[in-house]
Amino acid sequence: MDDEYAKLIRRMNPPRVVIDNNACENATVIQVDSVNKHGILLDVVQVISDMNLVITKAYISSDAVWFMDVFNVIDHNGNKIRDKEVIDYIQRRLENNPSFAPSLRESVGVVPTEEHTVIELTGTDRPGLLSEICAVLTDLHCNVVTAEIWTHNTRAAAVVHVTDDSSGCAIKDPSRLSTIRDLLSNVLRGSNDPKTARTTLSPPGVTNRDRRLHQIMFADRDYERIERAGRGGLRDRDKRPLPHVTVVDCVEKDYTVVTMRAQDRPKLLFDIVCTLTDMQYVVFHGVVKTLRTEAFQEFYIRHVDGFPISSEAERERLVQCLEAAIERRASEGMELELCTEDRVGLLSDITRIFRENSLCIKRAEISTEEGKARDTFYVTDVTGNPVDPKIIDSIRRQIGDKVLKVKHNSNLSPKPSQPTTIGFLLGNFFKARSFQNFKLIRSYS
Repeated sequence: MDDEYAKLIRRMNPPRVVIDNNACENATVIQVDSVNKHGILLDVVQVISDMNLVITKAYISSDAVWFMDVFNVIDHNGNKIRDKEVIDYIQRRLENNPSFAPSLRESVGVVPTEEHTVIELTGTDRPGLLSEICAVLTDLHCNVVTAEIWTHNTRAAAVVHVTDDSSGCAIKDPSRLSTIRDLLSNVLRGSNDPKTARTTLSPPGVTNRDRRLHQIMFADRDYERIERAGRGGLRDRDKRPLPHVTVVDCVEKDYTVVTMRAQDRPKLLFDIVCTLTDMQYVVFHGVVKTLRTEAFQEFYIRHVDGFPISSEAERERLVQCLEAAIERRASEGMELELCTEDRVGLLSDITRIFRENSLCIKRAEISTEEGKARDTFYVTDVTGNPVDPKIIDSIRRQIGDKVLKVKHNSNLSPKPSQPTTIGFLLGNFFKARSFQNFKLIRSYS
């Protein structure tokens, strides 16, 4: 009965969205008021992330049965959102407030849909793994339409959308799907690691691809710290500055307070909120701010049962999981951009050339649009060190200078300052009495 009553209240009080280009001098302000429910913050942040907008500041309040979020957003050129079609689309998406039901499926899943077949993979990362996967898919007459591949802490995960290379449609034959699943599992099972991939046939789902990657890697426990031999037992990611995450009690308000400082990047807030939501935490209040190249976030949370974190072990686990969420999408190594006419086997050929030249793919985004392949690869050498520019020049001559371009090299970028105390954010919410910092001058009541 309570469930039905809650649904009735939500139907009677649909989300109210105001998008204002006049309230702030240098950003578009998006304000969302809605009946509260678990996961609604993630729904809103996901819509903004899907539009590739940059959140420069955010203020979150969701006590009791109502919630209100305010976001200052800009596009990737640093400008306000002026396109009326884009603004109308954002408003429709937010007011419709779609829910994305999580589904923690296992290591290799094959999901048939009308347009394509979705393959989910996870296993132990190793040089050449993506090349082997692409070679198997090509041999099985599968054409990769889109894909995203993440690696973190010796683990690898991918969500790959494929079609039959002759018909261009989804693969629905159960026998063929079983063969694809089994052969890919054999590729992923290429070591004696106790975490070798298991194979499952997943039911269709509508979960956002980025969220699925977080869920897959979380289920694979990629957040567990890997120690290296040597002085001080350095962590596996010791070559770049760590994000700084703290989890402390706020006894007087009966919350757990999570504060984070990290190098700013696209979708950082989404990654954090996604992890908190899937770990069954509720954000009651929060402040987000970016300063130059750094992002600061502070959240007042409780578990879905209404209680704050009560043990040191749970606090430490949350710190590890949030660090992992920040790092999974970090741009490590040299960024290479491929743009050319799409064809069957293209990705297999490109990744084979990378493998033959001892490049290790740390992350990849694969897409096709109107017959064009637009792929982005983040690469290092097999030891995780910067790639020799001479090797890149050789690969570009082989593939085509105009086809493969160096877009960015993170090893040449200035490193962010080392983490320091971020207590200046702690407690800001309870000192604030209005949204004045967001320059919400007018009333929307």
